[in-house]
Amino acid sequence: MCGVVAVVALFAAGCGGDSDDTTGAGSGSTAAASGPAGAGTAGFPVKVTDCAGAEITFTQAPKKVVTSNASSLEMLFWLGAGDRVIGTGFPPGKGTMPAQFAAQAEKVKVLGDMVIPKEQLLGSGADLYIDTFADMGGMGAMGAGPSPKEFAAAGIKHIYLKSTACASKRSGARQDLAEVEADIKQLGAVTGTSAKAEELVAGMEQTLGTVRTALAGVPQDRRPTYFFFDFDAGTKQPIAICGKQVANAVITQAGARNVFADCDGDYKPVPWEDVVAKNPDWIQVGVRDKGSVEANAKAFDEAEKFLRSFDATKGLNAVKDGKFVRIGSERTTIAGVRNADTVRQIAGTIHPDLVKPTPAAG
Repeated sequence: MCGVVAVVALFAAGCGGDSDDTTGAGSGSTAAASGPAGAGTAGFPVKVTDCAGAEITFTQAPKKVVTSNASSLEMLFWLGAGDRVIGTGFPPGKGTMPAQFAAQAEKVKVLGDMVIPKEQLLGSGADLYIDTFADMGGMGAMGAGPSPKEFAAAGIKHIYLKSTACASKRSGARQDLAEVEADIKQLGAVTGTSAKAEELVAGMEQTLGTVRTALAGVPQDRRPTYFFFDFDAGTKQPIAICGKQVANAVITQAGARNVFADCDGDYKPVPWEDVVAKNPDWIQVGVRDKGSVEANAKAFDEAEKFLRSFDATKGLNAVKDGKFVRIGSERTTIAGVRNADTVRQIAGTIHPDLVKPTPAAG
């Protein structure tokens, strides 16, 4: 993981943002629950593990849930369990959530504008806390988080989105969305909404399968190189998307080669000289959602203007050829159901002769 400032900037995407049978690290449940949200004990007990393999057992679905940021919050909305959320950290900003969840998201109590303070979390009345930030030592980098004993004393079960929280323990670059799909299935099992989780994952796989089939004839070494430019994280020193970040999987599945896939971890500050040396074929101007189509278009324009005028980047192939991908940061870097749609959108932009383009999105 890179420094705390960069981590805050990138995870804050959840508060300023856009609109296969898995064997990944997230497939820790040993029983699958079924039935509607709040379905009592049907399908339980469910056992899940954390990044270190420690096991936690659910004998029934949780009734009061707190989420660390917009990633797990959005997953719960997709699963139909959003009515059980009583609070969140890194609250989703205007435009972040899909339109069908926007009004519900606005009603979720904000327990912390960034990481939820320890006392606020322990006193929230939750029976489940879904954590995205295990790589940060249980929130220790921005304020000491509760210990396992403190969570237990407060009656709060603590689980993780492994697709993001366990990145540092993964070996090698992430090439697919198996861990994201496993997180969705795990939350489905824990909340008693496994049937919906299976439906969501099947939809993702259908979208991904369409892209994989379309790109099957394109050799890996012929796929274009790709740089994700997080304009909102600052222009003095870019933050590279490394191989362990979910965006690397999105980029790879879309038929591109992330130029920084070989850097260790999930994010890494890099000098502009390194970007110039990579000379990518395509650049994604990944601005964060500003709340409207007009504001997003303006932000994309500003990012492109910077790249066209900055001495270090104006000579890059992608800049000279105008090969920009205008897709928001959140839907690319935050694990969720919409990652599959982003794969198709990127693929449709960089391989328009093979993949039917989709409408532009923030």
